[in-house]
Amino acid sequence: MRISRLLMATSLVLTGAPLVAQQTAAAPAQSSPYVTKAPDGAPNIVIVLLDDVGFGSTSTFGGPVATPALDTLAEQGLRYNRFHTTAICSPTRASLLTGRNPHATGVGAVANTSDGRPGYSGYHSADTATIARILRDRGYNTAMFGKWHQTGDWEISQSGPFDRWPTGEGFERFYGFLGGETDQFEPTLYEGTRPTMRPAVENYHLTEDLADKAVEWLRAQQSTRPDKPVLLYFAPGAAHAPLQAPRDWIDRYKGKFDQGWDKLREEIFARQKKLGVIPSNATLSARDPQQPAWDALTPDQKRVAARLMEVYAGFLAHTDAQVGRLAEALRAQGEFDNTLFIYVVGDNGASGEGGLLGSASYMGAIQGMPETDAMRLAQIDKLGGPETYAHIPAGWAWAMDAPFPWMKTVASHLGGTRNGMVVTWPARITDKGGVRSQFGHVNDIVPTILEATGIPAPAEVGGVAQKPMNGTSLIYSFNDAKAPERHTTQYFEVFGHRSIYHNGWMASAFHSRLPWAVMGFGNKSFEDDKWELYDLRNDYSQANDVAAKFPDKLAEMKALFMQEAAANQVLPLQNVDLTRPNGLPSLSAGRTSVTYHMGAVGIPEAALPRVYNRSWSLSATVDVTDASSGVIAAVGGSSAGWSLYLDAERRPVFSYRLFNIQQLALRGDAPLAPGQHDLRMDFDYDGSGYAKGGQLSLSADGTKVAGGRLVASPPAFFTIDETFDVGIDRGSPVGDYPATAALGYPFGGGQIDKVTIDLK
Repeated sequence: MRISRLLMATSLVLTGAPLVAQQTAAAPAQSSPYVTKAPDGAPNIVIVLLDDVGFGSTSTFGGPVATPALDTLAEQGLRYNRFHTTAICSPTRASLLTGRNPHATGVGAVANTSDGRPGYSGYHSADTATIARILRDRGYNTAMFGKWHQTGDWEISQSGPFDRWPTGEGFERFYGFLGGETDQFEPTLYEGTRPTMRPAVENYHLTEDLADKAVEWLRAQQSTRPDKPVLLYFAPGAAHAPLQAPRDWIDRYKGKFDQGWDKLREEIFARQKKLGVIPSNATLSARDPQQPAWDALTPDQKRVAARLMEVYAGFLAHTDAQVGRLAEALRAQGEFDNTLFIYVVGDNGASGEGGLLGSASYMGAIQGMPETDAMRLAQIDKLGGPETYAHIPAGWAWAMDAPFPWMKTVASHLGGTRNGMVVTWPARITDKGGVRSQFGHVNDIVPTILEATGIPAPAEVGGVAQKPMNGTSLIYSFNDAKAPERHTTQYFEVFGHRSIYHNGWMASAFHSRLPWAVMGFGNKSFEDDKWELYDLRNDYSQANDVAAKFPDKLAEMKALFMQEAAANQVLPLQNVDLTRPNGLPSLSAGRTSVTYHMGAVGIPEAALPRVYNRSWSLSATVDVTDASSGVIAAVGGSSAGWSLYLDAERRPVFSYRLFNIQQLALRGDAPLAPGQHDLRMDFDYDGSGYAKGGQLSLSADGTKVAGGRLVASPPAFFTIDETFDVGIDRGSPVGDYPATAALGYPFGGGQIDKVTIDLK
């Protein structure tokens, strides 16, 4: 995209010259103290990163989900069938954006399991600048739309600091969400550094909104700076839970998965061979015996599981259609041929975090909150809609990762780390529709972009000396399918699962945490882990452990892992313990009473006093008029959380959602008279222990007006993405607000003086 004659147009208007003169050819842009010009002919860069999509999910790589946009790009470019991520979201994103190994950037773990070790801090260190910062400084316009998940919880509030938000990391425009997931119908959104509400349109869906904003931005750049190239990073939340998609997209897959995951995996494997995206001599790896066979499920469990997979498929297909809109926008502008379009199909393998049977409300299930077969079955017709927070069973994740063993978070095996990738650049790639089998890693993306743009990796950014890139440019493979691979060594580590790749061999050590037992980290000794060895030159799918046959090779590989781990801040290896202080800042540490005022919005749940497994209270002072209504304070959303609000008749209401276990609304009988009122909610916990129930009571001006009993309460969190807000309910709704309520049911017709949370 290249710079417009905006100043010329302004001059023409001021001098009375005809506006048609704006259509004359522009002189080439010149470097000056005011303008930084990108290298001549530098391509536009588009990076698409999907979420929790396994290698065998898409039609492009033999999967059951139709992805015509990805298919078309693959026909015009290249499919990479030995490309790797880190096995989990935040580290993959850090590596993608910086060209370094994830632990070398400081992002060796996701935010809620980060700690004080340098490799696990949860944010980019200043010596690993992002590709957005590098390209912005060299004449590119830069924008990001979608999921960030690169900022520590203690910095996600309106108090900042904002230097580790997208706009502080080189993106001039950011529209999306900061956490690991969000509701697709009522997302928790930010515009730059400002919390914002979704557009007030019917049939809203986040992925469509992100694509709308991205296309608008591309068109704006073409209009105002047509000689300036762009970097567009598009990272939708699909297909990460909650699995939510337009109903018609889900229904396209009705009945397509009734055969179950064992049979589907065989079907995918056969298609992969037919397409040539896996070798003809590949072996289908076996199901782990800890995962149930499809035939072991009851008829009702099969019904729910099949419907959950239909939702996943509809979600993924719908997302691919939105990515297609980006490509079409570039074609319409005449910019597609000189665009390096990198479509990474997943930031890790498909996710088993929905548990062995799947979930209609997985955020409770991963904390051990009870969810019975009957609960899931009762919501089968709502799965994928705004009333559920659904996730697939682990068996489907395993099938979507065909032909490899394991799934997301298991960095020791290819089911966690092998993802499909398509690269298109018509101006430079001549082998249209080709397959590339050189080893690649997500840290190769930045070096590839730098070589494509002719911009060298900077030795210093912002006065800080930079670490060298760990990745290797893939451009050598663009027009030579047989070129020897250049990325010859790569370590992997997540939650103690670890592996090392070197010259066609892989050594793998599964640690302790099962990918469907989200909170089950355990305390197993690393010395007790069993190492396996695979000759990937002859065993594409990592199906045949040859450790016993080549003990010397295994010893060599284990030593190499320790060498790479030491060089990349992976050591010391440490079991995750969420009950142990992690050495990182916390906005809630030691706070037992906090008062908030009107305008306090976008506060992460992790910053609030910790109300879990104990008694606590919420109090508010409000000035009421005849026209008062709306949310006083709320946290969480349609999955779980609470909200204190005035209904349309000015009656105080306290609504509490406990996943799909219970919903309770305490409502006063009488409207509040105009004037100042003190409202209070008390939760009296049943006693010591985790996730117990208790008594709720709501009072107005010292008089109890409603009460009720909770059968349980969250042991650790309501959500990981929704925020605490005063005067509005951002994101998905906690309360059953009036049908006529505006988005977020904002408080109006009065004043909120203060809101206080107290731990008892």
